[in-house]
Amino acid sequence: MKLHELRDNPGSSRKKKRVARGPGSGKGKTAGRGIKGQTSRSGVALGGYEGGQMPLYRRLPKRGFSKPNRKEYAVVNLGLIEKFVAAGKLDIKNEITEDLLVAAGVTGHKRDGIRVLNKGEVTSKLNLTVTGASASAVEAVAKAGGKLTVTAPVEAAAE
Repeated sequence: MKLHELRDNPGSSRKKKRVARGPGSGKGKTAGRGIKGQTSRSGVALGGYEGGQMPLYRRLPKRGFSKPNRKEYAVVNLGLIEKFVAAGKLDIKNEITEDLLVAAGVTGHKRDGIRVLNKGEVTSKLNLTVTGASASAVEAVAKAGGKLTVTAPVEAAAE
């Protein structure tokens, strides 16, 4: 294959439709908008309007609730922490805190805190201090001879 033989797949690109370019174009005069009426003019907003009938978005029931100030935790699995320990990016001699996990690249950011879940194998004797952890994660770390301490989430300073 040579450079001059390169082609797009057939049908992958279309020519731009040029409207209002004279009667010979097939889309001249009214430019495919028909004659008169609201939709033939610019600035039409027919989105949710149904001619006085109760619109669909008001007829259907609303469900659920989104708590505006809910806590959002960064989730980290034990197997991932173990992988970083094996790679030498985390030192198990010292206490592993949330800031160390972020600095090592285990998670991108800690949000309202880091929550540790029991997924993967733990063989190292870890000493973790995090905002949250599942009961099985605490058990798994204890079984490996380590300690997982759960602290209360840090509240944002009231202004």
